[in-house]
Amino acid sequence: MADRSGAAVWVEKYRPSTLRDMVGQDAIVPLLRAYAEKRSMPHLLFAGPPGTGKTTAAIALARDLFGEEWRQNFLELNASDERGIETVRTTIKQYARTAPLGDVGFKILFLDEADNLTAEAQASLRRMMERYSASCRFILSCNYSSRIIEPIQSRCAVFRFRAYRPEAVRRQLERIAKAERKTVSDEAYDAILAASSGDMRRATNLLQLSATHTDQVTAETLREYATAPLRREVEGMLSAAMAGNFRDARDRLYALFVERGAAGEEILRAIHAYLPEIPESVLPAQDKVRLLEYLGEVDFRLAQGASDRIQLEALLAHVALGPRRTS
Repeated sequence: MADRSGAAVWVEKYRPSTLRDMVGQDAIVPLLRAYAEKRSMPHLLFAGPPGTGKTTAAIALARDLFGEEWRQNFLELNASDERGIETVRTTIKQYARTAPLGDVGFKILFLDEADNLTAEAQASLRRMMERYSASCRFILSCNYSSRIIEPIQSRCAVFRFRAYRPEAVRRQLERIAKAERKTVSDEAYDAILAASSGDMRRATNLLQLSATHTDQVTAETLREYATAPLRREVEGMLSAAMAGNFRDARDRLYALFVERGAAGEEILRAIHAYLPEIPESVLPAQDKVRLLEYLGEVDFRLAQGASDRIQLEALLAHVALGPRRTS
């Protein structure tokens, strides 16, 4: 059973314990439940963005398969921590070759962030999957399936997890708020949904952070305790930039950095979520396309380690120039 103590991290406290309890991923969960009912499964590859239920699905599948003995038949490793071939040759091999407990006939090795394994380690892993398939099933989790070598992909049933729909995230947040006896305003829910972009883990963490010091969660408490930029803050910043007032837009950006402690990627994500909703009378479709293209460039630069402040200032300058852009 999940820990229900008041000090628990809500992501773990309210993690579904069985596949039946999972929300969203309606195309995937029924297939996994069929594996559990038949007590038979192939190797699996879970691919998709963070916070979409890949780890939860693996643990819930193990619980449904093995019951009370699931911990003795389930090993979770993170390839980001141990990504070399020695990990495959020692830890994984030692676990995969031992006999399972109970009457299922195999055990499960869950390898999270498998796309961080080196090519050499993946080649060794492929041989392990082939050699020990009778006693061990592998579940590999990754953000990008393209980084997994083809021989591994061909040995797995591939499940592609999608970002949660806003209504699914909100239903889960409402259940958590009710269980924790918190009152959450509609504006606060909308802000959390916009900031999380379908990431259930991020949404849950934002709700817990904003509800830590109060039982009444509003847009104001979210702004005070959480770092996620709110819709109206980003809207005001972009409105100033689109009006050609770069100085005001930059001041609003600095407030997000300094007063809110927001990260560049969070601000960029909020801009991306708000962009499609800007009326064409304010920002014509052609300018939206150009801005979206520039957002992609800024996102890439941030991922490569560029300065958050400089890159977002450049973005605001790009917006403020408007039709006068030459690029």
